[in-house]
Amino acid sequence: MVDSERVSRLLDGVRTDLAFLKASAAKPPDDLAVDQVALDAVKYRFVTAIEGCAKVAHHLVASEGWSVPETNAAAVRELGRHGVVERVVADSVARAVGFRNVLVHQYADVDDARVIAQLTRLDDLEAYVAQIAAWLLAAPG
Repeated sequence: MVDSERVSRLLDGVRTDLAFLKASAAKPPDDLAVDQVALDAVKYRFVTAIEGCAKVAHHLVASEGWSVPETNAAAVRELGRHGVVERVVADSVARAVGFRNVLVHQYADVDDARVIAQLTRLDDLEAYVAQIAAWLLAAPG
């Protein structure tokens, strides 16, 4: 059974991270590129936002008894397969999981320009959150 409160808390965390990332996106890219503290904060917020999306996916997949995914990306794609989110959104967020993995595992070697460019691609993360929230409201029980 889906724990709506838990999912809502996770979605709220993702929304908070997205608000921070959107505020960062409003800054001139050149300013952000030379502000290592701000850039580190952006990287951290990307990691936590994407991890929140993956946690939601794993919870929903397990709660609904769907096939057990081996990866975070597979869990997100499973939501697309079951119509919780649009497939195109699921695929985009699954690719974001790969970006999160780069941030976590190759932190020192991450191309900062790529991180800054990702700030212009927050729409699918926002759509993911909105579509899951709508699915929760429509779900029976």
